Amino acid sequence: MQQDVLPRSAAPEATATRRTRISQGVRDSFSAGLGIFPLGIALGLLIIQAGLPWWLAPALSLAAFAGSLELLLVGMMATVTPLAAVALTVLVVNFRHVFYAFSFPLHLVRHPVAKAYAVYAMIDEAYAVNTALPEHERSAARLLAMQISCEAYWVGGGLVGVALGAALPAPVKGLEFALCALFTVLTLDAFRSREELPSLLLAGVSVTVALVLTPGIAMFTALLMFVGLLLTRHFTADRKVADA
Repeated sequence: MQQDVLPRSAAPEATATRRTRISQGVRDSFSAGLGIFPLGIALGLLIIQAGLPWWLAPALSLAAFAGSLELLLVGMMATVTPLAAVALTVLVVNFRHVFYAFSFPLHLVRHPVAKAYAVYAMIDEAYAVNTALPEHERSAARLLAMQISCEAYWVGGGLVGVALGAALPAPVKGLEFALCALFTVLTLDAFRSREELPSLLLAGVSVTVALVLTPGIAMFTALLMFVGLLLTRHFTADRKVADA
């Protein structure tokens, strides 16, 4: 009799735990949403100001879900950029996501469809928010809830931007700075939570050298250099611990 009761009593508890983790994931998205939603508005405004159809905002957001890339694509579409240049831009801009996969907790998501979505929605903001969480607090439900919320902010912001762009009598200038401001806030937030001054200095060195040596593909070069410096630092620290 006791064996029959335990599974039934455990099921509501597991459901409650799952709901709690989903709620935590939605709350985790709030800080990123403060930047994602206005950036989505900026995307919608840029699309309307570029003379492109309004439906391009949700279409881009659902097909690519990459804020920096989408903002670049709007200008490239408006100027009818060749496909080869678009493909190279996509590779250079989104190449950083390859490095995210090294530390993003995709192993927590076991369902193949959910894992595919987690890979698709592995944006900068989701990565930054997740890395700030202690490892024991991470879960698949919390991660997916945070990612779905972030995409809802982005798509919703784009639709609001489209509506504003159609209603405003004059174009709004300076919207491109929204992306730079968002990345700056995420960097400062991650730095405060991790307290990794050496990593910040290595990132600064990588960006400086990349801008001097390869200004045309600075992001690509800086990412490769930064990963190399981080690996060197990691192995050096391990060697010091082993020698001690």
